[in-house]
Amino acid sequence: MGKKLHIVSFNIPDPPDYGGIIDVYYKLKYLAKADVDLILHCFHYGREQSKELEKICHRVHYYKRKKGPLYLLSLLPYIVKTRSSKALLENLQKEIVPILFEGLHSCYYLNHPLLGAYQKIVRTHNIEHHYYQYLGLSELNVFKRAYFKQEAIKLRYFEKELKHASSILSISPEDTSYFKKNYRMGEYIPAFHPFDQIKISRGLGDYILFHGNLSVGENQKAISYLLDHIFTEITLPLIVAGKNPPEWLIKKAADTPHVNLVGNPDVEVMDHLIQYAQINLIPTFQSTGLKLKLLASLFLGRHCITNSSMVSNTGLSHLCYIADNVKDMIQIIQQKFEEEITTEEIDQRKELLETQFSNENNAKKIYDII
Repeated sequence: MGKKLHIVSFNIPDPPDYGGIIDVYYKLKYLAKADVDLILHCFHYGREQSKELEKICHRVHYYKRKKGPLYLLSLLPYIVKTRSSKALLENLQKEIVPILFEGLHSCYYLNHPLLGAYQKIVRTHNIEHHYYQYLGLSELNVFKRAYFKQEAIKLRYFEKELKHASSILSISPEDTSYFKKNYRMGEYIPAFHPFDQIKISRGLGDYILFHGNLSVGENQKAISYLLDHIFTEITLPLIVAGKNPPEWLIKKAADTPHVNLVGNPDVEVMDHLIQYAQINLIPTFQSTGLKLKLLASLFLGRHCITNSSMVSNTGLSHLCYIADNVKDMIQIIQQKFEEEITTEEIDQRKELLETQFSNENNAKKIYDII
């Protein structure tokens, strides 16, 4: 017999074109395949209603996200306060079935007395106050930096609402340990993603790829590091691909002969770039959660070179080449640019990624919880 589940999403999860929303979208797809009737509730801001979601889900409700500087004055985090809706609360009460809150963002009603009888599950995408602290450290704009720091403080206090959850589904082993320690619950459910199996191309590629959302300070910091410290020393071809590149990056790429920028590629173009790169070079300076671009690089790409912050407590470090300083990174890049990925390396990825990171297996875990 099938089950029913409310899912409260922080945004419309279609198209699945950035981090957390990719996790939501593929979770919906695989829960639906597992015979769960999904009642999706999503806040929207800048995205259209989705016919695709209405095919996947039993019902879809949309709520306009609030916005404006007045919400910054609340004691609640801005990302939580702006996702409150009386219509959402009313719709949740129409069927007493478990509720899955996607991210701390969507937990405004987690402790509401009218939902006291419900099983309430929270999917955490990060330890949010850590994530916002790191965003503040990466941000150059003084006003945005102040916002991130203030939001981090509010999120640290609001996180205590998690004690009212029935279960916490965390996205990385490190996050799982944190929530178990602080709230005595935490079930490790890796990120859902677009990949069913390893699809790695044989042979040698002729470029290196950095990919990610280029409007995010964390990724801007990483690409600045690569352009200023690595690709001033080596002139191998580098492609930088991602959403909404800033003006400074557009100019810098245009001024650097061996660097090409691909702004706002669609999913097919991005997957092609990942798959046919000789090296996916994806360092980060923010060790929070699990970066979905790491999974994409390992499911599709040849060699993956990164740093310790990217793979910390993911269980994936042995599938990557790790370099934490300029000298080591240059040495590994030069070596791996000339070497084909081996059958043994591909088999090692299959063994781990197609089991522990199987969407079907992880949907079954959620099915058993609800």
